[in-house]
Amino acid sequence: MNDTPHLPPALATGVGSLPGTDAREAAKAATGSFEDFPHLPELPARGPGADMIGRTAGLLVELYARVEPSGWRIGDRPGRDTRRARSWLGEDLDALEEFTQGYEGLLKVQAVGPWTLAAALELKNGEAALSDPGACRDLAASLAEGLRQHLEEVRRRVPGARLVLQLDEPSLTAVLRGQVRTASGYRTHRAVDRQTVEATLRDVVGVHDGGPVVVHSCAPDVPFALLRRAGVAGISFDFSLLTERDDEVIGEAVEGGPRLFAGVVPGTDAPLSDPAGSVMGVRTLWRRLGLRPGLLPEAVTVTPACGLAGASPGYARSAYAHCVRAARSLADNPE
Repeated sequence: MNDTPHLPPALATGVGSLPGTDAREAAKAATGSFEDFPHLPELPARGPGADMIGRTAGLLVELYARVEPSGWRIGDRPGRDTRRARSWLGEDLDALEEFTQGYEGLLKVQAVGPWTLAAALELKNGEAALSDPGACRDLAASLAEGLRQHLEEVRRRVPGARLVLQLDEPSLTAVLRGQVRTASGYRTHRAVDRQTVEATLRDVVGVHDGGPVVVHSCAPDVPFALLRRAGVAGISFDFSLLTERDDEVIGEAVEGGPRLFAGVVPGTDAPLSDPAGSVMGVRTLWRRLGLRPGLLPEAVTVTPACGLAGASPGYARSAYAHCVRAARSLADNPE
């Protein structure tokens, strides 16, 4: 029996990050573009603490991080960087609350997952937390508790919403393959055992207490089968990076339950085709897999390929509108 939390049909949403530094403008764009599935925006252009690693480091419980020239490093006590990260998140939540008064429906919040966090956060010796299994366990436990508190805060602010938690794991494949570089850059950290990776993800996914969790990666070779076994309700990926060798795991994912968040709209400024053209590859994949066309709107959510932090503000708004139109095309004409 599949006990993964069910994710109801939702046609389109964003990945997370947006350009600019204005929390209210970002919240207005995310809630206005995706009336059925808005998300909490992230604005990394504000600087350290608003970036994905710093933002999630600010959520950690009884673990703290500060900015060093080499990146984010775990420290002994909360400092200026932690306070800044928490302050910006508070601003973003204030803006989201303002634009979701009376909202009832899906609402997505994002944080970095345990393995990308372990690959990015440094220990005191300058090496990634990934180098120390005990540090990885402590980090995952701290993240899990931080996410639990964060979700409670969002529920308090938007009580009618059904929360979806997205874990950003762009380094997951590199962790599994032993491709994360050491501090010297001359070696790589050993690959982490797949069962350990899966078990840790399952534990962090479990903090959402029956709610749906999506894992996002815009890197190649997303481990669909592992994520499905870890109990995720959705897998978010850059559709352009799929190859025909992914067909079998995609088919198994669709039949096994996780919803596909297909990133079909470029994440940086680029010419946009007609909406039907943007999802042509999804339709082609469906035919190749022999799946029922009518299943498409139930199994696929349309998104940008990755976050839009590197896009211009005008393109970001256009990309969101394009996702909505492309998803509507997929729903209206699945064949």
